[in-house]
Amino acid sequence: MNQLNAGYRTFLIIWTGQFLSRLGTAMTRFALIIWAYQQTGAATTVALLGFFSFLPYILLSPVAGVWVDRLDRRKVMLLSDLGAGLITAVVLALYFTNALAIWHLYVAEVLTAALDAFQGPAYSAATTTLLDKSQYARASGLRSLADDGARVFAPFLAGLLIPWIGVPGILLIDVATFLVAVVTLTIVAVPGIRPTADNERSNFRREMRVGFAYIRRRPGLLGLSLLFTGSNFFAALTYYGIMPAMILARSGGDSVALGLVEGALGAAGVAGGVLMAVWGGPRRKIHGVLGVMALSFLLGDFLFAVGRDVWVWVAAAVAAAVFIPILWGSRQAIWQAKVAPEIQGRVFSVDNMMRFSLAPLGYLLAGYLADGVLEPAMMPGGALTDTFGPLVGTGPGAGMAVMFLGTATLGCLMSLSGYLFAAIRNIETDLPDHDFDPAMAATEG
Repeated sequence: MNQLNAGYRTFLIIWTGQFLSRLGTAMTRFALIIWAYQQTGAATTVALLGFFSFLPYILLSPVAGVWVDRLDRRKVMLLSDLGAGLITAVVLALYFTNALAIWHLYVAEVLTAALDAFQGPAYSAATTTLLDKSQYARASGLRSLADDGARVFAPFLAGLLIPWIGVPGILLIDVATFLVAVVTLTIVAVPGIRPTADNERSNFRREMRVGFAYIRRRPGLLGLSLLFTGSNFFAALTYYGIMPAMILARSGGDSVALGLVEGALGAAGVAGGVLMAVWGGPRRKIHGVLGVMALSFLLGDFLFAVGRDVWVWVAAAVAAAVFIPILWGSRQAIWQAKVAPEIQGRVFSVDNMMRFSLAPLGYLLAGYLADGVLEPAMMPGGALTDTFGPLVGTGPGAGMAVMFLGTATLGCLMSLSGYLFAAIRNIETDLPDHDFDPAMAATEG
């Protein structure tokens, strides 16, 4: 029991540093998005920041996974935080010398995403070695709480501080939070893992294939990964791609309305994270994945589609985001229980690559479908007004509302389709845990 408590205390120390680091990063991103938009006045500039943050992550994930399994996970996280802090310091220096350009931000996003490809799997794998599997779901809830907490507080803090300390001050805060994360990683110890066999370590390319082979041979894990590939595609198509533009278009450019919606998304995520951290999720975690994901799509996306008032959009944000920590924590608990710690870096990295593989396409399609197809079709007298007008209205933003209607329907059906496949539906019972002991199971039987 003392060993379990010690592991959880270590996790909380690391979590605190990572939360502060994420808060600083989110503040910097908010400040730089405002700066970038002021330079060009183009929404595409902002969208491309998101696009460049995904590509390196997807491409480098399999390689990163091999190194995460070869190296000390704590040191991988430490070096990733140091690298991210250095990138922010370079951006700060460029800003101070009046040399900062938009393309510098794209390069910074690429480099930061490359470091995230190492940091994320290392964090997940380190958590597995620190905690008992009964604590995995709660730990995932705390990680979601950190992500959503940063989303809530960063815009408020940055918006409050920018008039006083400007963009350089925000960047300095970000560097300081990276240093805090580095200190927390320096003062803790993370248990090591059994080294990979020499015949597996001898060939880097063979090691890189371990993650692909592991998932491919386990249909339940493969099915979960593919479901989240679709989920992230829909999220990039609507929430990340066009939700802010839709709110602004339907509210007459009301930035306060957008701020309320963004804040509601983060606050609901915090509430869901607290609930998951305390509760631990449903006994059968697969229901926390499939059923909860369906509810998030159905309630959140549908209300975004039909809403024409800020309070309906706030309700939509709450309905969508409060479920995310529950479905993510349930999903993560399954993966951590089913994948042995010594190969989690490789397996989780391949899973990450698969889950986000269609997100860049979602970003690119979002603008094309909204501006080139659906917005014109939903203007008064447009080709689709008779079909969708009674439900979502017409005029600016209505075409984007149709996109949310599509993801509400398709996302819900996709989530529930997981129950049709026994490998997914019964993954917790049919696929043994990584620490399963057949001899003990036979004795207990």
